[in-house]
Amino acid sequence: MIAFNRMANIAPGKTIQGIAFAHEIRAHMLQAFKVDLEVMLPIGGNPQRIAWSTRYADLAALDKVNLGVQSDKKFWEILNNSADCFIGGSMHDSIWRGVN
Repeated sequence: MIAFNRMANIAPGKTIQGIAFAHEIRAHMLQAFKVDLEVMLPIGGNPQRIAWSTRYADLAALDKVNLGVQSDKKFWEILNNSADCFIGGSMHDSIWRGVN
């Protein structure tokens, strides 16, 4: 099992727009790639953050989705229309492997 998490800092005054964007991306990823993202806000720490989280069976499944996203015009249209909602360079991905 692979857990994928992406976090970004929301620009000041853009929380509502950032949350709307997060849900728009979530809906698109579900429709286009059958990936169910969870949208999350922090309970502690910096409150101006938002995160998406999902799980994949293995790294190959994650890679397949990442390759699809790279050429998905609708994904990039959504992203480019909301770029001002986030602080440039603040995105951080983490990928975790489950251990039993």
